[in-house]
Amino acid sequence: MSKTRRYQITPLIMLALIALCVMLFAALVMSKTDQGKTHVAGEAVTAEQFKWRMVTTWPKNFPGLGTTAEKFASMVGDMSGGRLTIHVHGAGEIVPAMGVFDAVSSGSVEMGHGGAYYWRGKAPASQFFTTVPFGMNAQEMNGWLSHGGGIELWREVYEPFNVIPFPSGNTGIQMAGWFNKEINTLADLRGLKMRIPGLAGEVFNRAGGTSVNIPGGELYTAMQTGVIDAAEWVGPANDLAFGFHQVAKYYYYPGWHEPGSTMELIVNKSAFEALPNDLQAIVTYAARAANQDMLDQYTATNNAALETLVNDHGVELRRLPDEVLQELRRITEQVFIEQAEQDTMFAKVWQSYKTFQAKAAAWHKVSEQTYYKVREETSQ
Repeated sequence: MSKTRRYQITPLIMLALIALCVMLFAALVMSKTDQGKTHVAGEAVTAEQFKWRMVTTWPKNFPGLGTTAEKFASMVGDMSGGRLTIHVHGAGEIVPAMGVFDAVSSGSVEMGHGGAYYWRGKAPASQFFTTVPFGMNAQEMNGWLSHGGGIELWREVYEPFNVIPFPSGNTGIQMAGWFNKEINTLADLRGLKMRIPGLAGEVFNRAGGTSVNIPGGELYTAMQTGVIDAAEWVGPANDLAFGFHQVAKYYYYPGWHEPGSTMELIVNKSAFEALPNDLQAIVTYAARAANQDMLDQYTATNNAALETLVNDHGVELRRLPDEVLQELRRITEQVFIEQAEQDTMFAKVWQSYKTFQAKAAAWHKVSEQTYYKVREETSQ
């Protein structure tokens, strides 16, 4: 008959068992704590999902302007792995085109896409962040915003409205617009009702015309019915899509009023600050990618559209007379001076803007302008 062995739990074994229990308990706690989290570069990141709405001043999926908003939303969804999804609404779906800023400011939606110069009544200095007459082109605007203090000033202007702006698209230089009469002298502008926003609208008024700010989706009907006599929108690619050649005969250039129009993505500040840091970064850099992509798209499509307008639809392409451009430039300088005297923030932004423009222009005179001239001369 065998003898049963008896084991005694020694103090050493007891300590080992206690240590094992502590380790198991800690692992259980950590597993519960890590639920709903992923790890990026060694740091825990919440996997909470955010569903946002974006309202725009453009028709849904409108080429260039509307599709850039859609591309931005798609990029954010892809880069966040679906943690931040953005549903894009065209003008009028939730709020009117000109109600975008107020909707984002109030927090009724998280973000919007449009143009800063639409909000001149709220903040006159906002106009510099889209474009101003005889101002900077797209390349210069991007330089000022990213490396010349422009974005910091833009956020300072929007701070009272609980809104954070990001550049998110650029059309490049636009066309001067569509007219149903020839413009040979400054007198031909007198009495004209034209859709032309921002500071350019004030300049047009002083030149003898009447500026009207109408959303893009209403322009065709306004021209067709005679509510307005002339309209500027963007450039050949967009203008062809809207069919303006059906309601106007003359197509004028250059776009003195919009030489490098930056579009804006505006985000409700409270909503943005509620995002984890990595999602804030995704929104920031997706906006920057969209900013470049829109400019690339217009560069690629405008010339073909212009050829179609002229060759297939018989549009008469005209250059504005020097006399008209010189007078518009003179009036523009007057408007700048007067608005700067009335609004300290306008004066502050204008000082930064014109200083950067002067320096960029000096360099471009040596580089870009000289190259364009040489390229044209040597191609003959």
